[in-house]
Amino acid sequence: MTFHPTRLHRKPGIGAAPAIGPGEPVVPQSVSGRFRRLKWAAVGLCLALYYALPFLRYDRGPGQPDQAILFDLAGLRFHLAGLELRPQELYLLTGLLVLATLVLVLSNVVAGRIWCGFFCPQTVWTDLFLWVERRLEGDRRERLRQLYLPMTPARALRRIAKHAIWLGIAAGTGGAFALYFADAPTLLREILTGEAGTVAYGAVLSLTLTTYTLAGFAREKMCTYMCPWPRLQGAVWDAEAFGVAYRDYRGEDRMSAKKAAAARASGLPAGDCVDCMACVTVCPMGIDIREGPNLACINCGLCVDACDTTMQKLERPRGLIDYESWTNIERGRRGEACVPVRLVRAKTVALALAGLAMAATLVTLVATRATLSLSVAHERNPVAVELSDGRLRNAYDVRVWHVAGGGGTVALAVEGADGAELRSVSDVGEEADSIAILLDDKGRRRLRVTVTADPSAAGALTFRLTDPASGESVTATDFFHLP
Repeated sequence: MTFHPTRLHRKPGIGAAPAIGPGEPVVPQSVSGRFRRLKWAAVGLCLALYYALPFLRYDRGPGQPDQAILFDLAGLRFHLAGLELRPQELYLLTGLLVLATLVLVLSNVVAGRIWCGFFCPQTVWTDLFLWVERRLEGDRRERLRQLYLPMTPARALRRIAKHAIWLGIAAGTGGAFALYFADAPTLLREILTGEAGTVAYGAVLSLTLTTYTLAGFAREKMCTYMCPWPRLQGAVWDAEAFGVAYRDYRGEDRMSAKKAAAARASGLPAGDCVDCMACVTVCPMGIDIREGPNLACINCGLCVDACDTTMQKLERPRGLIDYESWTNIERGRRGEACVPVRLVRAKTVALALAGLAMAATLVTLVATRATLSLSVAHERNPVAVELSDGRLRNAYDVRVWHVAGGGGTVALAVEGADGAELRSVSDVGEEADSIAILLDDKGRRRLRVTVTADPSAAGALTFRLTDPASGESVTATDFFHLP
């Protein structure tokens, strides 16, 4: 198989009509059919989830945010229902990204770029922007005709209205994304009344411009040249996967319906493809699927709908362009019977098992993770102070975190040095072998403590943090130094 920046394979010997050339605008034709309906259902589902999720509530107790999904940058926390993640648990995010990659590769091995064609945010908002454009400026033929006509007041008004609606959708996109980072109802009210902070308005503005540019102008260029997934497609492409393909063994040689009827009447071969170009004109990527598997193809199935419509009008069987494995296409070329695509094969099983193993690992890590966190850093100036009774005193910077948050009290003790006494510098109480630490409403506390012990205690020193309510404890090790 020969690779090309935009093609996986081009079958020689077919005089295919050229796809949209470089520099020409990609103006897809509207189409109706089962895959177009599936795409609209996917658009509706994705948009509903995106705009509704920030408003879902989850009761975490008094003093805690009640937004189900919340990226709390101020508190350095990520809330997902009852799960709370901190920056110290970045490894969980890394594992989640690995899991997402495995799922994406698995979906590609099963059905090619099905994610790109139905659920990718770029596809979802591009579909929405195209719908607005068609409603205001007409379908493909009318918009192409307008490219070469002088501007009129009516056309200018429609174009202004189109861009105004695009900006409104883009602003809604940026505003909804910002709602994931603060209490959604409160932030939405502040944004609409002009009471939100500069950071909030800056985030909304940047996301508005990004959505407006990518969905309104970049469109297929984003999918073909800016997104890394088409480049990876060449590495994970699978000939056994379901993908949009042209059954050339049935469609060639191409000729008009009248010529095909005459050829068949004379006993000559004639293909079902009438070279109507419907599959090319409806393609949002501007490619010709009849040239073979293409890296730019997002498997949206719109060319399938267009071709099926033509075949229905000509009273010919549907499926000239369809979701099919490339292995079956090659079987058809050899005159062999096509076989059902095997979803269960070595590659899909291996990827599914790898994804399940990663998911199980993440669940285990979350279920067994400690709810307490303790970090201790020895102060270096001075390293140690000798007291009048001959004992030594070392100072430490201690940071405490309780994943549950919401205040409470934990106990800090020192181990590993006989007779060592611990004291918080902010306290006025006597030195003791342990101290009680009152956490703030976010479950955190930073304090300076001192440890006093005989010189014989020099060496490793263990600090133990205990939650009296649950009995859970964690430790951190540092050193007790001599002067």
